[in-house]
Amino acid sequence: MSNRVVEGRMVTAERLAELVEGEPPMEADSIDDADFDCPECGGNVLSVGYMPSVTEFVTGYKCQDCEWADDDR
Repeated sequence: MSNRVVEGRMVTAERLAELVEGEPPMEADSIDDADFDCPECGGNVLSVGYMPSVTEFVTGYKCQDCEWADDDR
């Protein structure tokens, strides 16, 4: 699935990565369901792999219901 609803808005993989990172990524993979619930609200967490720079690949996590976000750095 290429687009998902996050905090009431439809987002692409690139936009989801931007919400996690704070700035647009160079490239982003597809959005997947993470295998855990949000530690803040218990909501569904999505994951997205993205490249914030040429030399780095990061997996970001974002709750669909609240502002919680994290990455695997």
